[in-house]
Amino acid sequence: MNDQKKSQGFETLSIHAGCAPDPATGARVTPICQNTSYVFDSAEHAANLFALKETGYIYSRLTNPTVMALEQKIAALEGGAGATCTSSGHAAQMLALFALLNEGDEFIAARQLYGGSINQFKNAFPRACGWKCHFVDATEPEAFRRAITPKTRAIFIESLANPGGIVTDIRAIANVANEAGVPLIVDNTMATPYLCRPFEHGAHIVTYSTTKFLSGHGNSLGGALVDSGSFNWLGHADKYPALAQPEPGYHGLNFAETFGPMALTFHGHAVGLRDLGCCQQPMNAFLTLTGMETLALRMERHCRNAQAVAEFLETHSKVKWVQYAGLKESRFRSLAQTYLRDGMAGSVFTFGLKGGFEAGVQLVESVKLISHLANIGDTRSLVIHPASTTHAQLTDEQRESAGAGPDVIRISVGLETVADIIADLDQALSG
Repeated sequence: MNDQKKSQGFETLSIHAGCAPDPATGARVTPICQNTSYVFDSAEHAANLFALKETGYIYSRLTNPTVMALEQKIAALEGGAGATCTSSGHAAQMLALFALLNEGDEFIAARQLYGGSINQFKNAFPRACGWKCHFVDATEPEAFRRAITPKTRAIFIESLANPGGIVTDIRAIANVANEAGVPLIVDNTMATPYLCRPFEHGAHIVTYSTTKFLSGHGNSLGGALVDSGSFNWLGHADKYPALAQPEPGYHGLNFAETFGPMALTFHGHAVGLRDLGCCQQPMNAFLTLTGMETLALRMERHCRNAQAVAEFLETHSKVKWVQYAGLKESRFRSLAQTYLRDGMAGSVFTFGLKGGFEAGVQLVESVKLISHLANIGDTRSLVIHPASTTHAQLTDEQRESAGAGPDVIRISVGLETVADIIADLDQALSG
């Protein structure tokens, strides 16, 4: 980014970063480049692109103009060196670890994660890739230090944990990662760069499910991997051969030596997307670009509505507890003040019902305005019972650790008139 963009405000970057007028047509809105491949200027031009001596477009599995505009926008909002967009949030996690781990390597992850991430880390990665994950309590930074082994290659956390809305002490865990000489990866999906910028607190890599708040309208799948450019890959070349040792697929090119702070970004495109094929589609990138133009406005309303809904639920006779960092009595309130813009605690949180599992099922079947489905970050309010859905594949102990016990309801508070959201919850709880 140039100095002017670095000084521009969040709202300005949300609209303009990565999205200059189209030079060919003058179109002000970024065009949808629904295209597979690109004509080369000459044989030399083609050869240079394939050898990574020049940047440009070869094939849309690797790079696409619409997707690149989204990558530039996300990198600008995060304050990162570069970004790689993927087909989903899970694909972004795969792409990040694909560059960092070899068979037999290990990484540490918070227990308080989205259930699909726990399943991916616990079952799919060991079976398919030979990577072992150690899970620890995200609320205890020292637990990460105790879990470090000589084979540890990364630490993975969520800034705001899904489903519980737990605020993670990023700086404390980043200190552990730095001492161990490994990168800290932060899934910032629930907070978005509007509420939290993990690089400012010591994180090295950020991942997203762009499907959620960045897109914001429940109409497009995608993920993103953002690199801060701050990790010294060459200083740990023995741990990270894919980035800091010769790459056989490019005649011995060393990504860290050649591309410096952009090493992980170039590797994500030139090797990760090339070999894994998990590229984001241009139409999804276009929809996400459109959604991000109003990210600041939406996040403020999401948070304001969520605060009011949490305060209502806190006093309801059928509700046993509410876990929302915006509440004065929340154990995570001080962390929210430290890491989240103006202490706004996001729009996704959990609450427990006095009637347990059966009451949870009854509530999701009784809402009328609120949609019962498996997503978050939509303009619409959404609700789910994690124990019977998103976290059903986990053991009872894993569900409890992840904040998805039998009585738990997860709500993603949308942008409707807040009185209407509260009225729908009230009638569902009273049924």
